[in-house]
Formats: sequence, C-alpha cells, structure tokens
Amino acid sequence: MERPDTVKASSAWTARGLAVGAHALDPEVGLSLLLKTWGKDALMASLPAQEHRKLMQHLDFVTVPPGRELIVQEEKGDYALIVLEGLVAVDRVQPTGARARLAEAREGDVLGEMSLLDAGARFASCLTLSRCSLAVLSNAALDELAIEEPRLGLALMTSTARRLSLRMRQLSARLGALLTAG
Repeated sequence: MERPDTVKASSAWTARGLAVGAHALDPEVGLSLLLKTWGKDALMASLPAQEHRKLMQHLDFVTVPPGRELIVQEEKGDYALIVLEGLVAVDRVQPTGARARLAEAREGDVLGEMSLLDAGARFASCLTLSRCSLAVLSNAALDELAIEEPRLGLALMTSTARRLSLRMRQLSARLGALLTAG
C-alpha cells in the first residue's frame, strides 16, 4: 500500500490494511467519492475546492475485497473508516461466536469513530460484504488536521459528529421499540 510521505496512517491501520489485502486508491478518485457522499453537508459544502484537496494529505484512500474484517471487536483502535463505496456489515460478536447484525454501513457512513476519538476498544466487528472503497483517518492525522487546517478539521469532525448523533438516535429508537415490545 504505497502513499505519499505526507499521509500518516496509524500503525494499527497499516497492519489491518495489510491483513485485509487493502490496495491504494488514487487519491483524486478517493476525494471525488468522498465529496460525492459528504459534499451535501453544510460545512463541507461551504469550503472552497482547495480546502477539499487538502484532505488528500490527511486521509488514506483504499479498496478492500469482500469478506474482509476491517475492524475487530474489542481491539484497541486509533483510526476511523469512511465508506465511499460498497457495503459493510457491523456485527456484535456474541460469547458463542455467533454474530448479531447491528447495521449495514453504506456510502457516507463512518466506522470506528468512537475509538478514533477515545482510543477505547472497538464495540463491534466490521466485515466487507462487497468490494469497498474507503477513506482512512488516523488519530494522528486528525490531530494534525486540527492544528494545520482548523477550518477543514472542524468541518470533518462536525460532519462525523452529525453522523454519529444520527446513528445514536436510530439505535435509541430501536432499543426503545424492543423495550416496549416485551
């Protein structure tokens, strides 16, 4: 997986990327896919094109074949993934080894953002169900982005926070329905 020296992938993603057979995606293509999925966000849309291009210095863009575990439950993590293309299963692995499907992530969804922010253990495992194109954001790259490009960092984090909030609301509604059903 070759990338420019300016990109700072986490050692955790470097190891995981090798394990899942990730291949570098042309950064221009990756950025185009990212803007297609996140370009409607008010803050992202308000940024000029040259600001968007700076994202290429802080993100890795990769493709991953189907059937690969991008994130392993209970593993410590320091990166998040933005799904640009494809479908990813988000499963909670039970003590018996059975997988309980929590969600399926699609274009624009973020995976692993909780561990990116708090360096805690992963809550679920994420398995590619199809060939996926992804943007990888490491904790180190996020910190660098916040320092070097604060406006861009704010837009990226606000967009991520909105998606996390929406997911929490959806999960809360599902939990509420389960609790009232029986």
